[in-house]
Amino acid sequence: MIQLLNTILIGVTAGGIYSLMAISIVLVWRSTRVINFAQAGMALLSTYFGYEAMVQLNSFWIALPVAMIGGAIFAALVEIILMRLLVKHSSTGPIASVAPIIATLGLLGVIRAVVSMIWGGQDVRITGPLSNDGFSVGGETLVFSPLKLLILVSVVVLMLLLSILFQKTNIGLALRASAYAPEIARLSGVKVDLVRTLGWALAGAAGAVAGMLQTVNGNGNLSPDSIEFSLLLVSGFIAAVIGGLESLVGAVIGGLLLGILISFVLMYVSSALFFIAPFVILLAVLFIRPQGIIGAKAGRRA
Repeated sequence: MIQLLNTILIGVTAGGIYSLMAISIVLVWRSTRVINFAQAGMALLSTYFGYEAMVQLNSFWIALPVAMIGGAIFAALVEIILMRLLVKHSSTGPIASVAPIIATLGLLGVIRAVVSMIWGGQDVRITGPLSNDGFSVGGETLVFSPLKLLILVSVVVLMLLLSILFQKTNIGLALRASAYAPEIARLSGVKVDLVRTLGWALAGAAGAVAGMLQTVNGNGNLSPDSIEFSLLLVSGFIAAVIGGLESLVGAVIGGLLLGILISFVLMYVSSALFFIAPFVILLAVLFIRPQGIIGAKAGRRA
């Protein structure tokens, strides 16, 4: 029974972090209709911003908002300097729709190279704000700790705030309008370019939270070649697709479901399937429900 409970808790914690990355991917998609494969690199860079704040101030609670602000600013600059210009110059032609996606793949490599040049290839360490020692229940120690509880609370709070932003505010309406019908939005007085930049900035902040929590949830070590961030991107993208790609709620559901299923596979089948299991789960979901758990219509209201 304890093993089953621990398996679920491990999956929920990992799924919470996947959800944060999925949210950042969904934010860019909903505001610009671009899949941002550079999101892992942006999260990595933002986490290094947080690390520098930790070095100077020795406080995770200050480092986290510093990482979020740094991630938001960098993402906004990427949209203004690169994506906006690219979309303008590739508005026609056979690769018009995929040029921004190809650019994000190249940007991922550039970010990793720049991070390596600035901070070097050695590991640095970020200390978590809470203990990672599991809670004790009935004389048994669970894998669920105060730090993992913080991760889940962060996911829920971020999802609720962004859902309210998209559903209840004029900014959210402008974000959706700019993505689905930019010309009509411009005629309605919406500053489409500014709104799209805001969407990227929000995604950069969400990715920073995912990067910081992913680092402290592990061993606390951070390096430019960290495979955890590549896995985070893959898992976040799969979670976003499973959830429906356009729904913030779906991103969270997809992340949690993916985390729990992978945890069960690793615990009860084989740990050798760690890299294969997410893609098998994705294929199964696409065969059963191609539009994702939350379909497009429901996703737009989330």
